[in-house]
Amino acid sequence: MTEPARNRLAEATSPYLLQHADNPVHWWPWGPEALAEAEATGKPILLSVGYAACHWCHVMAHESFEDDEVAEVMNRLFVNIKVDREERPDIDQIYMSALHTFNERGGWPMTMFLDPRGRPFWGGTYFPKEAKWGRPGFIQILEEMARLWREEPDKIAKNADVVHRRLAARAATTTRSPLGPDYLDAVAERLLGVMDPVEGGTRGAPKFPQTPLLEFFWRAARHRAGRPAADVVLLTLSRMSRGGIWDHVGGGFARYAVDDHWLVPHFEKMLYDNAQLLDLLGRAWSDTGDPLFRARIEETVAWLAREMTLPGGAFAASIDADSEHEEGRFYVWSDAEIRDVLGSDADEFAAAYDVTRGGNWEGKIILNRSSDRTRWDRDREARLARSRARLLERRAERIRPATDDKILTDWNGAMIHALVLAGRRLDRPDWIERAVAAYRFVATEMGYDGDRLGHAWREGRSVRPGLSSDLVHMARAALALAETLGRDPWLDDARRWMTALETHHADPAGGWFLTADDAEALIVRPASTSDDAVPNPIAIGLDNCIRLAVLTGEDRWRARAEEILGRLSSAMLADIFSTASLSTALDLAIGAIEVVLIVPPGTDATPLRRVVFESTDPRIILFETESTAALPETHPAAHKPAVDGLPTAWVCREGSCGLPLTEPGPLRTLLETGRYV
Repeated sequence: MTEPARNRLAEATSPYLLQHADNPVHWWPWGPEALAEAEATGKPILLSVGYAACHWCHVMAHESFEDDEVAEVMNRLFVNIKVDREERPDIDQIYMSALHTFNERGGWPMTMFLDPRGRPFWGGTYFPKEAKWGRPGFIQILEEMARLWREEPDKIAKNADVVHRRLAARAATTTRSPLGPDYLDAVAERLLGVMDPVEGGTRGAPKFPQTPLLEFFWRAARHRAGRPAADVVLLTLSRMSRGGIWDHVGGGFARYAVDDHWLVPHFEKMLYDNAQLLDLLGRAWSDTGDPLFRARIEETVAWLAREMTLPGGAFAASIDADSEHEEGRFYVWSDAEIRDVLGSDADEFAAAYDVTRGGNWEGKIILNRSSDRTRWDRDREARLARSRARLLERRAERIRPATDDKILTDWNGAMIHALVLAGRRLDRPDWIERAVAAYRFVATEMGYDGDRLGHAWREGRSVRPGLSSDLVHMARAALALAETLGRDPWLDDARRWMTALETHHADPAGGWFLTADDAEALIVRPASTSDDAVPNPIAIGLDNCIRLAVLTGEDRWRARAEEILGRLSSAMLADIFSTASLSTALDLAIGAIEVVLIVPPGTDATPLRRVVFESTDPRIILFETESTAALPETHPAAHKPAVDGLPTAWVCREGSCGLPLTEPGPLRTLLETGRYV
């Protein structure tokens, strides 16, 4: 006997699900109970996937899910399941892959139609209630899918079988050796062709940060691609930092720009974007000394502290695009309001930030400095900063967009890693302390069974078991802390998280499954090699393996990385764009640079350590020790001494070390020129 029809989202912890708890739709959260309801009633499943900060998710909710007429059709014809893609990225990954098999563009909200076993037979993204823009109306879609389910079951079953086989198919693997430097050079040459030489980013609109691609180009600049690869990263960061995608009043980058020159953002702000960009901005600052990059680093951290840090120290997931049912309302301005706030300072501010009476977007003003050609002047920037502070005070009087305050382990791990690197690069120990607080919250509140991590946490409730992405990002954060603060206890944590990854996620075909071996069974076990807006977790895991091999002396981690890269080489050759982060991991595997810093007791290695922390080369791994006596004989720095009892750096690569260095100047020159041995 089925349960009485009702909306079952009131007990959810996800802010996105709670947004739908009062809908007249009889929503179920994802779970075996919902699938059993579909089986018992013989109804197909309507699966709706979105996230709290998503503008078009709100639009479809207001048009359809809050509408009694639409809800009646949904409730009569379907078992309706609502999923937060951030809380359940495993489900999102499976059904987004299915959507692509229908030759549909991905995006959210995602609307999928499933049989009671969870197998998809058709889908799309946003559907308007009434037919428009060449898209059928949602009620029309619902009735047609229900008709097909009733009258053409063989067609539905065939579709579901075909899609399921495609989802379950695994790319053929080879036992070849990992690809080499020639592959990286060829990939860089081809991918540079898709980049916008004027505005940065990939050509055309919309413009996403594409940070995995930018990270790859930064590495490629140290190979044959040379300076053009680095310049495309610097150009992209500069145009983004000046454009409207950056919040010039409150700080933080929006998820993407809808135009081709970074002016008009899709206004939601995601933790993961800002984590990745914070890391890249740090390298851009060290490479160029451009004060624009340093300002964006400092302003990003200030935004993180002011708007994203939750009680306990961890970081919220996102800030919504909408307020008062209008996208961007919180962020845009009018000329009159700016002049009212700034008075006599308004003219200078208007000239810098594209403030005009008619506005630059739908009659409103998105602040940006894309056309500001005035040379950077300290006094002018101080005046503009004071004006921005006054605008921030005025903006605080507006109704704020909602904050999705769930804590995601992987996104927090990414931000902790970036914050540690930024803190040591700019000599901000308070930033590192903030990173440590977030790390300890996640490890304590979301850790369980000694070596496991939950994926999402809110109000004391955790989604378990966690994903491979959670383990690899927390391990990477721990490794950054181990290099920065000393090996204990961080290195032990990194080893624990990576061991759990091997135990519960290992994929015989290469890499690691997204879901754990004791997780709820889905129609397939997701194991994608493709990047999304974030790097593929397999790539982060490979990076961790190489670093663990250096920092622990355990060669099994390097061997595991080389094995996986060999098995995934076919996938990398098949799609160089979406596997950019795997190419980045390959670059570290073949070119890791070990700086073994021997610090005799009672000596101060700060000057040498600062050189390493300020380096722009992400392949550098710092191994700090009082003595090399305990290093295995296979380590290139085994038995290397400290010179004259002074802190001494040995720079090692490809099994050999250069001359010992005790002064920061020669070490800096060595790391900047790349002539290591």
